[in-house]
Amino acid sequence: MAKDGSGCLGATLIGGVIFVILLICGIYVWRSYNKIVEADQAVKKPWADVQAAYQKRADLIPNLVETVKGYAAHEQGTLTAVIEARSAATSININADELDNESFAKFQEAQDNVSSTLSRLLAVREAYPELKADAHFTQLMDQLKEIEAEIAAKREIFNAAVQDYNVLVIKFPKNLVAKMFGFGERSYFEASQAAQEAPKVQF
Repeated sequence: MAKDGSGCLGATLIGGVIFVILLICGIYVWRSYNKIVEADQAVKKPWADVQAAYQKRADLIPNLVETVKGYAAHEQGTLTAVIEARSAATSININADELDNESFAKFQEAQDNVSSTLSRLLAVREAYPELKADAHFTQLMDQLKEIEAEIAAKREIFNAAVQDYNVLVIKFPKNLVAKMFGFGERSYFEASQAAQEAPKVQF
């Protein structure tokens, strides 16, 4: 009888230990999941701000193009390139929930192309003193300078949020929880050659 009692007690202890281990693991998974979700949500607000800043630039471009056209109508190739780049960039609208690496790369490439063509457009003004002296053009340049600064600031905030998120989904053992629920690394904004060169707003 004593042996049978010991066996039951041993099985109960083993079952209890397994239950405690599973409970601890469950709590860890639950807490890790919540932290990853919070970090994921923290990326979405900066992303919306980045898109809004780029939209401001896109909204400014038609006025800028029209003003330049008034003084340099024969620079049609450059003007067309800017308009086409703007059109391509504004056609890419990515919801934060759909922000995978491929979509992000397309978005950045399109925006960098806008920066590159804007750089060519702003270079045109050097050949037209009347354009540089135009009050409306000067005002547009001031606005563009402010928007470019805003874009840079919003990108930095976004990158910081992505870094916090990526640390969670990469580091062991939370990376196991991240994989379990389908969370993966997010991309950063990188300073491309076009972004480094354009647009330089100087007088």
